[in-house]
Amino acid sequence: MDIYEELVRLRNLGQKCALATIVQVRGSIPSYESAKLLVREDGSMAGTIGGGCVEADVWTAAREVIATERPKHLTFNLGQDAAYDNGLICGGQLDVFVEPVLPVPHAFIFGAGHISKSLSKVANLAGFATVVIDNRDTFANRERFPEAADVHAAEYEEVFPNLNINETSYLIIVTRGHRDDMRVLQLAIATPARYIAMIGSKRKVLNVVRELEKEGISRTAFDRIHAPMGLDIGAISPEEIAIAVTAEMIAVRRNAPSNWRSLSLSVFAGAEQTASAK
Repeated sequence: MDIYEELVRLRNLGQKCALATIVQVRGSIPSYESAKLLVREDGSMAGTIGGGCVEADVWTAAREVIATERPKHLTFNLGQDAAYDNGLICGGQLDVFVEPVLPVPHAFIFGAGHISKSLSKVANLAGFATVVIDNRDTFANRERFPEAADVHAAEYEEVFPNLNINETSYLIIVTRGHRDDMRVLQLAIATPARYIAMIGSKRKVLNVVRELEKEGISRTAFDRIHAPMGLDIGAISPEEIAIAVTAEMIAVRRNAPSNWRSLSLSVFAGAEQTASAK
């Protein structure tokens, strides 16, 4: 199997993997400099860096690299004692660099209005492949979204099952109305998407959640929703909102400290207290 072809295949499927490469050799080892081992999310492998305990340790490190999305540099000394224990009699040293290989993150934007038009451009510049979905073909079209990886003009329930949404996906709900937002959110919370955000005030979000609770969805299911969406930078215009949302997406992508706002039970509680006081 060609490791590079497999790497590209996994990226196209939206799957993470880790690539281990022998980057330096000193003395004799049971492999060669530049040898590669590819470790998939499920733990299966392609290629080899020589086998034995070294490869086993690299596999363990690769699993950690996939989980943390951070590279690791490993050094192995195949001296006489270690070589004897490992069944390796080469006695050299080698350095292995293990790097995460991440798929291009896809941002699925539900709604094709003014905010979406700016958001698709800004997110695209930040390295997200954008996919725009709207049930109005006068809005969801290539003329309005030339930079998008894909544009769908159809009902949300019709398009949703065909979208490749996984753990690396970002879902942004900015439809033209309360009811459409609720329809999409109900579909979104059932996915493993890394980021789900919805436009609207806390009051609007609370109303949407209350309606979906009537459909039998637990309130705890909404804990991971970012709403109101975007970092709190005082954004007002569609362009500013696009920047705030993209910044929040980057924070999630890079595992930045939790300094963004997410929907949580405390938010619900605060909104309910405010509502009851009026």
